[in-house]
Amino acid sequence: MQRIITILALCLVSTNIYAKNVILFIGDGMGISTITAARIFAGQRQGHPGEEHQLSFDQFPNVALVKTYNTDAQVPDSAGTITAILSGQKTRRGVIGVSEQVALNDCDASLRHEIPSLLELAEDSGKDTGIVSTTEITHATPAGTYAHTPNRGWDNSSNLSPEARSLGCQDIALQLISTPHGDGPDVILGGGRGQFMPKEASDPEHSEKRGLRDDGRDLIAEWLGAAEQRNYLWDAEAFEKALPLTGQVMALFEPSHMQFEADRSRDRAGEPSLAEMTTAAIDRLAQNAQGYFLLVEGGRIDHAHHFGNAYRALVDTAALDDAVAAAVAKVDPDDTLILVTADHSHTLTISGYPSRGNPILGKVDPDFSPIPSDVKVLPYTTLGYANGGGHVTPYPDLTDVDTTDPNYRQIAAVPMPMETHAGEDVAAFAWGLNSEALRGVIEQSAIFDVLAAALFPAEDD
Repeated sequence: MQRIITILALCLVSTNIYAKNVILFIGDGMGISTITAARIFAGQRQGHPGEEHQLSFDQFPNVALVKTYNTDAQVPDSAGTITAILSGQKTRRGVIGVSEQVALNDCDASLRHEIPSLLELAEDSGKDTGIVSTTEITHATPAGTYAHTPNRGWDNSSNLSPEARSLGCQDIALQLISTPHGDGPDVILGGGRGQFMPKEASDPEHSEKRGLRDDGRDLIAEWLGAAEQRNYLWDAEAFEKALPLTGQVMALFEPSHMQFEADRSRDRAGEPSLAEMTTAAIDRLAQNAQGYFLLVEGGRIDHAHHFGNAYRALVDTAALDDAVAAAVAKVDPDDTLILVTADHSHTLTISGYPSRGNPILGKVDPDFSPIPSDVKVLPYTTLGYANGGGHVTPYPDLTDVDTTDPNYRQIAAVPMPMETHAGEDVAAFAWGLNSEALRGVIEQSAIFDVLAAALFPAEDD
């Protein structure tokens, strides 16, 4: 806590007129095996063998391995990990923006052990801030920028326990529109408008769906009415007409999560890509001469992995890579740090003996492999999962199965309702201001120090 207070004090007394900006990209569930497979996938989509391809952040000069465990869990969740990244303190699984003294569902303790996030510190210092995600904006990773809760599932009023209500704990959506830090995030782009709408209200895009709140409050209307120069958008047409963004903008493109990138073109009302949202957010935030902090999450990488669907996970990873490339093209590394990392890994494996350039979603070439097939003389895929819903007994004959089909689920070794997170280290890549501070094998909480040092320089340049 003392470290955070010191950094904030330094930034408040600084007279530096130059922007000090940080853009943090989180590939939710983007473990090293996902990066490798996505690199090959992206290269093969361009007509190359794939292995030699470079993602945009592969070219960043500074890299570290990051230990992701929570204080109570060997394999982490996104709530505890984003808290470590944005606050500098590791904490328990399932809680957001509170210290490890807070047990799951302990509202009373959470009110006494809140930890300020990097976005909140940036708001307090006069910088502009933004949140971009392909998930619900109340989901664990984006919520880590502004929420403090003993349960990541308390995303709207209907999910609060009676005890939590009586003690004064707020749901995550309400915390976003009522944050006491500055004027709150200046750019909010993602999904999850149902969390902000009362149950009596119909969704503007899907009339058969309704809001989720049981307190009768329309938080979107409340947010709009709380300050001037605020704009709310919910479809691609309105988003495009609003460019370049001005004032404070909240755009919630789905009642729940945004579409997977592979399905985005079929969305009823249209959705911008992650790269388009990132570009729009940077253009808006760069209007503040004091600088900005922006979180961009490729959140549906994680969901595709949980479903055991490597195709959509790789397409969404490639979409995140496009967003990183778009950011690099727009900013100056002399006053901006871009850091790309994951909150945790997944159980995706790359195995067998496929030939160079073999389709990453395909089957291993039996004429090349020294071990041409499994013990039953059946073909197998390069990609698989250690566990999940893709488990099949007996092992299927894939001879006539198109494993490159977008809806194919890779075979999982251990049967489970959904595939799980994995616990190995993830990678972090940094470019720009203070990027050289990222090195070695580090605790996830140390990422905060790298980000804060760039965002809040101790001395004027």
